[in-house]
Amino acid sequence: MSSVEPWLRGTETDVPAVGRAVLHALVLAQEDLREWCWNLSDSELNARPAGVASVAFHIRHLARSLDRLLTYAEGRSLTEEQTARLRTELDPESTRQELFAELNASLADGAARVRLLATANLEEARTVGNKHLPTTLGGLLVHVADHTQRHVGQAVTTAKMVVRVP
Repeated sequence: MSSVEPWLRGTETDVPAVGRAVLHALVLAQEDLREWCWNLSDSELNARPAGVASVAFHIRHLARSLDRLLTYAEGRSLTEEQTARLRTELDPESTRQELFAELNASLADGAARVRLLATANLEEARTVGNKHLPTTLGGLLVHVADHTQRHVGQAVTTAKMVVRVP
C-alpha cells in the first residue's frame, strides 16, 4: 500500500472530478480493509465486541450496498436477489476468503459502473428505495463514497477492538 492516499496519486485523471473522487474512495477502502482486516482470523472477523456489528458485517454490507446504490444511480430498481442478499448481511459466519472475494469483486464492478456514470448529468433525478425518495445521480455517487468510507472506518475500529490494538 502506498503511503500517499489515492486522491493525491494523480490517478483516474480521465474521469471527471466527482466520479474520480468515488473511484479514489473505493481504492482507499480496499487498501484500508486489506491493511487492517485481512490478517484477522475467521472468528475475529465474525466477533462482536461489546455487541457492535462484526467486521464481517461491515465488509459484506459495504460490498452489497455499493451494488444497491449504483443500481439506483443507474436509474433501476433493486432485483429480488439484491433484496434477498440484503437480508443476509448480518449472518454470523463468514470466512476471510469469502468476504474479501466478495469485496474485491464488488469494488471492481463498482469502479467500472462509476466510470460509466461519471460523465452523465449529475443533476439527473434519481430515486432510492421502495418509497422512491428523491435524490440525484450526483447525490448517489457522493453517497457511495461517504457510505463506503463510513463502513471502512467502522470495520477498522472493530478490528482494533477485536485484536486490542491501543
